[in-house]
Amino acid sequence: MQYGISNLSIVPMRSGTSDKAEMVNQILFGEHFKVLENQKKFSRIRLAHDDYEGWICNKQWIAIEKEKYNKLQKETPTLTTDILDIIKHEQFQPIVMGSTLPSYKSGHAFLSEEMYLFEGFTTQGFTEKKYIIENALMYLNTPYLWGGRSPVGIDCSGFIQMVYRLQGIKLPRDACQQAEVGKTLKSVGESEAGDLAFFENTEGKITHVGIIMENNYIIHASGKVRIDKLDQQGIFNNDLGTHSHKFGLIKSII
Repeated sequence: MQYGISNLSIVPMRSGTSDKAEMVNQILFGEHFKVLENQKKFSRIRLAHDDYEGWICNKQWIAIEKEKYNKLQKETPTLTTDILDIIKHEQFQPIVMGSTLPSYKSGHAFLSEEMYLFEGFTTQGFTEKKYIIENALMYLNTPYLWGGRSPVGIDCSGFIQMVYRLQGIKLPRDACQQAEVGKTLKSVGESEAGDLAFFENTEGKITHVGIIMENNYIIHASGKVRIDKLDQQGIFNNDLGTHSHKFGLIKSII
């Protein structure tokens, strides 16, 4: 078994062994993983924080030892909190909000044996629900991007995963998986700001998710990260003048 870590800001994870294959996810700086299969140009990996699997280019990660992987597994992750920041190794490198700083201490992070200098703001998570909305608003107007997990492009479940990750809470990657976590609430009226609302297609399959705000509003990624009205039918899009997503269920995670 091989082990690796992302030393680039945003690495596309694909469905196959080609740069033309569908991007199904993204790996942010400092996220570590197991290498399940290694080919000449691409490797199939499993992310440590959510077990998501896919293919990444061999030019876009570095190997780490098993001992380093196991050590990172025991750490409480330190994440960056500014939309865009700079980390320094031999050169300056941009990183996005939600990047991981492995073995971070006194302004230094370590990838393999390499030391990186970081002087920005960080978090290891909070417990109060009010911070969920504050974190979510940092992504407001981010363009929708299938498989995206960053402030320059994000999808609905990636948005949820990253906002909760900034709280120190691990969630699965996809909306249908996230819908299986937490306590199910009976109605919108029982929910609090920070709870999750899930939406279904005509076949009853969960296909969308958003974060409930106060006064029956919801913030979610649809075209962009936006704020719309929420009712028992679903999401009412003021721009379209109609319901855009059909209500499924509500979950309380915290």
